[in-house]
Amino acid sequence: MWQEINFKENAEDTLVPNVSCKINPAEIESVDNNSIAQDIGFESGDCILSINGKKPRDLIDYQILISNETLDISVLDKNKKIHNISIEKDEDTNLGINFKDALFDSIMQCNNRCPFCFIDQQPSGKRKSLYIKDDDYRLSFLYGSYLTLTNLKKEDWERISIQKLSPLFISVHATDPKTREKLLKNKKAGEILNQISWFKENSIQIHAQIVVCPNNNDGKILEQSIFELAQFHKKEYKTVLSVAIVPVGLTKFRPENDDMQPINKNYALKTIKQVEKIQSYFQKKIGTRFCWLSDEWYLIAGINLPNYKTYENMPQESNGVGSIRSFLKVLTEKTKLLPKQVKKKRQVSWIVGKLVYEALIPTVKKLNNIKGLTINLYGLPSIYWGQEQIVTGLLTGEDLIYGLRNKDLGEGIFIPSMMLKHNTNLFLDDKNINEVAEKLNTKIHVLDDADDIINNLIGISNSKRSSRLCLEK
Repeated sequence: MWQEINFKENAEDTLVPNVSCKINPAEIESVDNNSIAQDIGFESGDCILSINGKKPRDLIDYQILISNETLDISVLDKNKKIHNISIEKDEDTNLGINFKDALFDSIMQCNNRCPFCFIDQQPSGKRKSLYIKDDDYRLSFLYGSYLTLTNLKKEDWERISIQKLSPLFISVHATDPKTREKLLKNKKAGEILNQISWFKENSIQIHAQIVVCPNNNDGKILEQSIFELAQFHKKEYKTVLSVAIVPVGLTKFRPENDDMQPINKNYALKTIKQVEKIQSYFQKKIGTRFCWLSDEWYLIAGINLPNYKTYENMPQESNGVGSIRSFLKVLTEKTKLLPKQVKKKRQVSWIVGKLVYEALIPTVKKLNNIKGLTINLYGLPSIYWGQEQIVTGLLTGEDLIYGLRNKDLGEGIFIPSMMLKHNTNLFLDDKNINEVAEKLNTKIHVLDDADDIINNLIGISNSKRSSRLCLEK
């Protein structure tokens, strides 16, 4: 559930004293089969109060604490009864416990007012979790979410240093102090280069992100930002490991007079030319491209994605840098050996965002050469967000209902799980998958694994999850 953390020093020495924050019991969501926790009798709904007398604030503290060989754990069970349990185990052996939340105290909220913030570009009245503006360094370390560093207190910096929380993922946007202060609308934002210097001094590595906003942090400022970040990528020590360059995404719900402009085809082409020139320079100078454009730039520009090898070790794939290229690579491998025909005649529909539609046409053409198989590929715009070109993960239930009405959907439609809230059947607009299936009078199948997508579309294997509502057409 979380990445491994290795500490040579005594575990308790790595715990920074808690400073004026309420720590809630750590609620267990599930227990792994054949684990120590299962053998002892831990169950879903139980809560850990303390380990060796320490209250863990989050998953990081928890994993540090359980690295000891001897554990004294205080547990609050589902019936509100407290148990004190002693465990002896091998050092660093995991207990097999998965928690409901990553943080057991309060989440650190963002204190910036970025006009391009996606959270502020949503309509009101949806589920509360959609409006949480987290800017928490612990989530950055655990899951790779981006933070700005503007809300960190002295004890937070101390904890990052002591526990060696590395790498972190930082939203830089601009290294020029005035530009960054303007973009984040925060006077503390101008300290970014000093903060990166601190990371260097404390042997903490980072991955950086720049969200390009036309006429704000582009052109010469973008180039300056990349080159100043590259000063922290030295042969002897690489503080800044990589830089992702992402286009600003704007919705119809954004505030008026926000000084933001959308990215168009010509602008995307211009930016690609600028960054690829910088990449070539770094490739010769330091042996790496160092900075990468997210796939959206190439899709907006209407040109082919770069070769898979140019992404090197895919340092920012989770940020959309090479993710579609990687996905296409999987599809290419999976379509090398296809059956000549399907046992049972089959017609289904594959739903994606309009931005990636063109890139998937070659794959669908291969599949439609299989006798008896017809796959309808639909690339939808988003009426909900007010975006014509949109990535698949942002499509909502309303977009599916509006975009697929009166379309020939065949036996049913296939959508990727990224459209839904994790472990739920809810789209971003809070519409339930069953509601959408009923409106479209079809079955909806959810694809969880890119490796298995071809088999699901062909019908060799069933999708791992589907709408419970199956309507006859």
